[in-house]
Amino acid sequence: MDPTTDNAAPTGDPAAARAALEALRAEIAKAVVGQDPAVTGLVVALLCRGHVLLEGVPGVAKTLLIRSLAAALELDTKRVQFTPDLMPSDVTGSLVYDARTAEFSFQPGPVFTNLLLADEINRTPPKTQSSLLEAMEERQVTVDGTPRLLPDPFLVAATQNPVEYEGTYPLPEAQLDRFLLKLTIPLPSRQDEIDVLTRHAQGFDPRDLRAAGVRPVATAADLEAARRAVAATTVSPEITAYVVDVCRATRESPSLTHGVSPRGATALLATARAWAWLTGRDYVIPDDVKALALPTLRHRIQLRPEAEMEGVTADSVINAVLSHVPVPR
Repeated sequence: MDPTTDNAAPTGDPAAARAALEALRAEIAKAVVGQDPAVTGLVVALLCRGHVLLEGVPGVAKTLLIRSLAAALELDTKRVQFTPDLMPSDVTGSLVYDARTAEFSFQPGPVFTNLLLADEINRTPPKTQSSLLEAMEERQVTVDGTPRLLPDPFLVAATQNPVEYEGTYPLPEAQLDRFLLKLTIPLPSRQDEIDVLTRHAQGFDPRDLRAAGVRPVATAADLEAARRAVAATTVSPEITAYVVDVCRATRESPSLTHGVSPRGATALLATARAWAWLTGRDYVIPDDVKALALPTLRHRIQLRPEAEMEGVTADSVINAVLSHVPVPR
């Protein structure tokens, strides 16, 4: 990748890297209207080396969002449509026999990319869903006993439809916990929808992002510089204790069968640090924790059936916890 790409910030400088990542929002907005929170969540996931579960009804630009992010970062992206007959080797790759050499060679699957869009991940059986676990956790794929490293950066953005469950295989709790964030993609506001239709009436083609004006504004080097800066962001003992108290409070909620695990607490601390750095600070404050609590924790808790029947949601439980746990001064 050429660090001298037009509009790209100089590499290695944290301040320049922050400016480059902030420019992503404006660049992606050339193709995707009104999804700033989702864009921010994806950037936070990249900074934390995490993965994202995108939930939204069909037609709210989930695929376009990932393609636009990849174009603005000049990263490789691939899309896999998860179906009931999809096999693990269709994702990870497999050994292929070459008759000319009488040997087996490895044919990489679509997981060997920077941004993998796992479309409708809950439509494929658990065996194929689990094929992503090693890739997401270990950043490698093992085929025939040989581990093969994945590119860096590497992010899985999995989508699922929140309203159509016929013929689906809900993700098990252990796999849900592997996703750093769960981002909900809402229907656009009236004005945003008018803007979308206006763009299409003017000739916008979602399959041609270059014609839409989406250009690389940041590089993988910028992302690496940003990651180093995030890792140096200060977390006081009071903030660490606050994160622990929030997560422990979910385990005591009468509306839940189980609350946030220690892995979830670690994830919340990581996303709060990334958000603090993105907003221009080198230290974390309680508002950073609150800002990332919903997307980081909502998929890590399990509601009791009776609570669901009463209209309780994961977000309402987390908001209640945040309102009751004492905030450090």
